[in-house]
Amino acid sequence: MRPSRSAVAVLTGVLGATAIAAFTLPGGAASAAADPVLVGAGDISNSGSGDTATAALLDTISGTVFTAGDNVYDSGTTSEFNTYYNPTWGRHKARTKPSPGNHDYNTPGATGYYGYFGAAAGDPSKGYYSYDLGTNWHVVALNSNCGSISGGCAAGGAQERWLRADLAANPKPCTIAYWHHPRWTSGANHAPDTAVAPLVQALYDNNADVIVTGHNHQYERFAPMNPSGAADSARGIREFVAGMGGASHYSFGTIQPNSQARNSDTYGVLKLTLHAGSYDWQFVPQSGKTYSDSGTTNCH
Repeated sequence: MRPSRSAVAVLTGVLGATAIAAFTLPGGAASAAADPVLVGAGDISNSGSGDTATAALLDTISGTVFTAGDNVYDSGTTSEFNTYYNPTWGRHKARTKPSPGNHDYNTPGATGYYGYFGAAAGDPSKGYYSYDLGTNWHVVALNSNCGSISGGCAAGGAQERWLRADLAANPKPCTIAYWHHPRWTSGANHAPDTAVAPLVQALYDNNADVIVTGHNHQYERFAPMNPSGAADSARGIREFVAGMGGASHYSFGTIQPNSQARNSDTYGVLKLTLHAGSYDWQFVPQSGKTYSDSGTTNCH
């Protein structure tokens, strides 16, 4: 039952207008607080201090943690996971939904990665899986180490067929996917990856909204695009390169079409707040840095 005007006036005086709005405004603060959050980055842990800085950010942000590959350097060994990752991002292991990178596969079969994360990383012969967040969002974690798994990333391969079936069976109106190798990137160290194009096509065909990747150690945000890389405000997928989890920074090279925001000197995490029919994105920088990027986009 809605409080009376007099009761609202008394409570506002005691608690403040912001607090009371949570009780009285449909879709207000109380509603927003319940929206799920997906937060994380790729290219995370080594012997440096970058992952310490980004793990401290996770300490202050609730929600589900994702990783966009290259969880540890340089070889994805069990020792590296225990020495580098576990004391930092490992604090949030219980709420982490990871994906693997090429450095994780420097250990054959990525056994360090699958051994560390266990069932949360999915079937070790596949490394891809999906889950739901809230009532409106479907999340897909894929394996872009195409040469390391059966069927790779090719159209008609096991992962692509699984992805299409998973998306077709998904009743949620909004979809996000994450993996390691970016389809589009302006980074100087790694070029745009065409091997993952069939996965992008499958997502586009099923009206997905967001892709998050890593691999280049920087942050980049693209406008919504179709699988050919053309701007598409109607059905396009917005890609983020979120490789700023802690490994040493990379520089930018040729700036690709539809690149809208970039940073290559700040560690941080990408925070996605998943509303009923839209999402907010926010680059959260390490302590002492000021770079920011934020916005909102409706689901298709």
